[in-house]
Amino acid sequence: MRLLWRVFALVAVAFSLAVLSADGGRAQKSGHAARLIVNGPIGPAVADYIHRGLEQAVEGGAIVVILQMDTPGGLDTSMRAIIKDILASPVPVIGYVGPPGARAASAGTYMLYASHVAAMAPATNLGAATPVQLGGGGGDHADEGKDSDKPDEDAKDEETTAADAEKEKAAADDNADTDSPETYSGKPGMEEKVLNDAVAYIKSLAQKRGRNEEWAVRAVTEAASLSAEDALAEKVIDFIAESPAEILEKADGMKVDLNGSDHVMETAGLPVVDLAPDWRNEFLEIITDPTVAYLLLFTIGIPALMIELYTGTMIAGVIAAISIILGLYGLHVLPVDYAGVGLILLGFALLVSEAFIPSFGVLGFGGVVSFVIGSVMLVDTGVPGYGISPWLIGSLATLAGAFMLLIVAMFIRARGQPAASGHEAMLGRPCLVIDWSEGTGHVRFQGEIWRARTDQGPFREGEEITVLDRDGVTLVVGPAARETEGD
Repeated sequence: MRLLWRVFALVAVAFSLAVLSADGGRAQKSGHAARLIVNGPIGPAVADYIHRGLEQAVEGGAIVVILQMDTPGGLDTSMRAIIKDILASPVPVIGYVGPPGARAASAGTYMLYASHVAAMAPATNLGAATPVQLGGGGGDHADEGKDSDKPDEDAKDEETTAADAEKEKAAADDNADTDSPETYSGKPGMEEKVLNDAVAYIKSLAQKRGRNEEWAVRAVTEAASLSAEDALAEKVIDFIAESPAEILEKADGMKVDLNGSDHVMETAGLPVVDLAPDWRNEFLEIITDPTVAYLLLFTIGIPALMIELYTGTMIAGVIAAISIILGLYGLHVLPVDYAGVGLILLGFALLVSEAFIPSFGVLGFGGVVSFVIGSVMLVDTGVPGYGISPWLIGSLATLAGAFMLLIVAMFIRARGQPAASGHEAMLGRPCLVIDWSEGTGHVRFQGEIWRARTDQGPFREGEEITVLDRDGVTLVVGPAARETEGD
């Protein structure tokens, strides 16, 4: 009987393993579509979320990834990291601008061009991909390239024909398609280098995915934008869809280039599994916010460190260490101007110096000015959501100014008061005679017994006299002040 039960148990275990294996095989064969949702600016936290999300999707058996985005743009370094992950993905990535009303501006346009399949929801738009470092957009530079010779031509001949103008425009358009350093300005500088690099990058993505290359260049040089319908007509995207299910239906059967080989997508009817950011992504998003990193480092970390050095309390030191490390990490992954960091630290140093050196506001005022200028310069990306709030800078500057005024007021008040300690504080104070003989004796002064001498004596025991001076450990004394006034 025991042997029979063992055989039965083995059969049950084998049957269970077979069922689980069959179910797993069917799940792997059928697969699913993983969806990553990006709402807001593209930054280090979003790049980490997409990187880990793609890995998780592949490990979970997803056969396609839908990258849904609604973004105003973001940081160049984060955008390029995301595009590298998309290009290296072992499964197709469908870039989708959605839901209706969303946009894929600036960095979002690059990411859509990099995706294996590009789709948009109705009432969405993309474009305006000019690098924000240029400050006015690429259109100004393009116009400069076209019109740089017009003043001379007008001076020589004001009767330029319409045909000549059309030829000039055509020549400028031909130049716009080249990647030479002189494309947008006769004197190439940093702005031209950034612009040409952005043009070459989006052109390479357009060529790889077979999308509209000419419009991609205009999106960078002229900040051009398109609606979903116009993007479809211009062959910037593959189709328009209102939902993930419709995306998968329309993408079914499409052939894409997947790491150098043709891949036919089988996506119709796939279930969609959303991959939400985990706690690590959420924490990274918090500490890489420029305002949060600024607060951690300059309004919590450094002041706490000063308190620790002054008081020696361990609590302030622990708070300072954690805040400084987190603040430095947050600023490390952001485009920080280190001249701004230096000005902020100089501002702190000047404010602290004001507390120890009575400059009556000179050092403190310089510290406040240095602190404000450094704060403004610290992070200037031009990307919405990746800057330090002016209200925060103003509030901290107000606090620093109030601190400076308080220190100055304390110095002025202390200067008008008599000395409370030291040699000066002893002069004119009363003391009692303990014993006296031939011009010398002992007196009690502020609870202490001192040797005393005088040339105005003699004094009686218990008599109250006045300290006139101090000679080392001997007090020079004289009659009490009231007796002097009485005489």
